[in-house]
Amino acid sequence: MKIGILGAGSIGAYVGGRLVAAGVDTVLVGRPALAEVVADKGLRLTDYRGFDTTLPPARIPIATTASALGDCDFVLVTVKGLDTAAAARELAPYVRNDAIVVSFQNGVRNAEVLQAALPSTVVLPGMVPFNVMRRSEAHFHQGTSGRLSVGARAQHHVALLAALERAGLPARAFADMRGVQWGKLLVNLNNSVNALSGLTLLEQLGQRPYRKVMADCVREGLAALRKTDIKPRIDAPIPAAWVPSLMELPDALFRTLARSMIAIDPNARSSMSQDLERGRKTEVDLLNGEIVRLGAHVGIATPINERIVALIRAAETSGTPPSLSARDLSLKLLAKG
Repeated sequence: MKIGILGAGSIGAYVGGRLVAAGVDTVLVGRPALAEVVADKGLRLTDYRGFDTTLPPARIPIATTASALGDCDFVLVTVKGLDTAAAARELAPYVRNDAIVVSFQNGVRNAEVLQAALPSTVVLPGMVPFNVMRRSEAHFHQGTSGRLSVGARAQHHVALLAALERAGLPARAFADMRGVQWGKLLVNLNNSVNALSGLTLLEQLGQRPYRKVMADCVREGLAALRKTDIKPRIDAPIPAAWVPSLMELPDALFRTLARSMIAIDPNARSSMSQDLERGRKTEVDLLNGEIVRLGAHVGIATPINERIVALIRAAETSGTPPSLSARDLSLKLLAKG
């Protein structure tokens, strides 16, 4: 079995590197800049539990075009959600008809976009629950806990799950991934709050006023979802509907309960925060923007998510991460226009 990674950014380089480290035949496809760094320095992979390994350049098959994926049994797509259509077009001439393509991306529509462009190929939705930071050019660090999820279809997923488990990346399969994807999206609404705060995840989530903003975002999402047949589910011992109440608990009680559900590295920041720091376009349209779109479709107002989208877009335009205090963020969310 051979696995290909299309989009070796933070998630792709980390997942692909873990597979390589475990001896799974894997090829990474990424930008030329990453390929040059890996050819020079190799790849260092670490996680919040103490895992630490460095792969020398000779051990890491890395390419810069999708033509390297032509002999892969599985192709894991890890490009930014805004680049999914372009990635599908790049992949289409090379992917085998009997290969399995898996979307490991933020958002809820990527698998559909891939399937439309690859009609003869099995495409499975997937979900990456954990955060990966790029600590240096060739160092990728898993900063939070969580199990990967993959759509289950006619046993196509079985070999991939075994490879991921072998690589130290716990994974599970679901026959219906819609609820899992929407549950992840609801939790990911904190990405934008974290990006606007300028703090680490641990610092931001440790402050109740920031969590209240996330709670408001999630409430709007839950209200819109109740108008559909989608039942969001999260990888935690509580229903998704309880997330807003959990976020609004006093700090001490929240910390106690949160520690039992998720581990967070003290230096971890959301992917959106990292994008703003690097001057890149964020995925806010695929997260808070998705709540806005759903709300408009089902007739539910989503003013908080709308303002969050506007604030992130303004930060993208300015090129400067905003670093808003919880009070200032709340005031901006209440402002008109």
